[in-house]
Amino acid sequence: MTVPTLSLSTESARDSAADMLILASLQTDDGAQLLADVTLGDALIASVTAQLPFLNVTGARDEVVRLVAAVGTPRSIAIVGLGRRVSTDSLRHAAGSAVRQLTGAVSVAFALPLPDADQVEAVLEGAALGGYSYTAYRHSSLAAAKLPAQNVVVHTATPAPSAVERARISAEAIRLVKDLVNMPPLDLYPASLADLAVEAASGLPLTVTVWDEQQLAADGFGGIAGVGAGSTRPPRLVKLSYTPAEASKHLALVGKGITFDTGGLSLKSPASMVGMKYDMTGAATVLAVVVAAARLQLPVRITAWMCIAENMPSGSAIRPNDVLRLRGGRTVEVLNTDAEGRLVLADGLVAAAEEHPDAIIDVATLTGAAVVALGNRYFGTMGDDALVQHVLAASAAVGETAWPMPFPEELRATLNSDVADIANAKIGSSAGGMLLAGVFLQEFIGTDAAGQRIPWAHLDIAGPAQNSGSSWGFTAAGPTGVSVRALLRLAEDFSRP
Repeated sequence: MTVPTLSLSTESARDSAADMLILASLQTDDGAQLLADVTLGDALIASVTAQLPFLNVTGARDEVVRLVAAVGTPRSIAIVGLGRRVSTDSLRHAAGSAVRQLTGAVSVAFALPLPDADQVEAVLEGAALGGYSYTAYRHSSLAAAKLPAQNVVVHTATPAPSAVERARISAEAIRLVKDLVNMPPLDLYPASLADLAVEAASGLPLTVTVWDEQQLAADGFGGIAGVGAGSTRPPRLVKLSYTPAEASKHLALVGKGITFDTGGLSLKSPASMVGMKYDMTGAATVLAVVVAAARLQLPVRITAWMCIAENMPSGSAIRPNDVLRLRGGRTVEVLNTDAEGRLVLADGLVAAAEEHPDAIIDVATLTGAAVVALGNRYFGTMGDDALVQHVLAASAAVGETAWPMPFPEELRATLNSDVADIANAKIGSSAGGMLLAGVFLQEFIGTDAAGQRIPWAHLDIAGPAQNSGSSWGFTAAGPTGVSVRALLRLAEDFSRP
């Protein structure tokens, strides 16, 4: 809900008016090594260095230690650990960790040696991400006491003219995802999510089209319509198009937007149902990416498809053994109504392919099997090898953790149906659940104008989309916005000749 104000200053941080000065320490075999901007002066740096052993500063990642006092400045000082090496990733992580943990300070100033613009941007971005807070449903007095810094300044003489704007746009994109995912399902449902998408696109060079339940049925979106049939709050499909004149390539993004997932008639257990408001993270992600791309004025065409429904049990809900006719005419026998995400995505993938983009990427909190396979910090990536490698490279460049997964051809036979073109699940088998979902989605990837299959990658973000454990780096508890920065980087790469 909040992202701190960011700025750069070429003045010495020693004269900063911020409530807190933040320095860093590197973890070495000989103890913590202080890293501070030399403009702070020898006396201040020596005073801080002398205190490190007595405060048990180690330089480990996520370590934040406040100093009582230091020579030469009236400001409070905190030391944040970088771990074993200085890199854009460790700086981003440390800056976010410091801002996240130093609640109560209205303003903070970073005084670190930053020799290049990428490092400056990493500190700004990490600080902005760590400064996120969501207070919409808290009592105002309780919320105010826990807020992180509202103003962040990075003191450096390194020229980085675009760093503030790029870091701000990146953080705002993550904020948009977190705000949407944090909203309770009572307030966030298909129609309201569609309205919020329209609002997010307002004032930007984006064209927005929204399908309501009647239009979805008329245009053959049987997957989205079928999944949403059990709810009193009907489904929606939102298309956001960013088409700059100079674009030579077209990237399509498809996001799963299940605003709440009960499992439908294949009802989840009570414990498994808690947290299912997060099941629309994929749709929020593709919205945030296209909005950020427009703000960054990237010279690449991007179309985002938000496939939105609420999966509820009722007399009008789809049943196991029902057959749905999806966009494009292919039929699916529904054997498990809790495997609904792939049904709405399939509609979106077909619609995306009809425009013959250069690549399609879908993003979804799709399977619990992804968590079993990869844990809570890696997202699975599968599809066409070249595009998967492109996603992995973009993820590594921004410090996100993706992992390539295989695409076993033999799994396709397990989705055979006696009455339809394909089934949406294999009842009684838990083997390769994440992979099986990918095999299903592959069936709905169309061809380009030349008749060649469009390059496609599937991102299963079920594990890292929500942090249900301890906070770390710039990542607090709750939604994380994972894959937004990776997809933005990929879009930037895509825009280059």
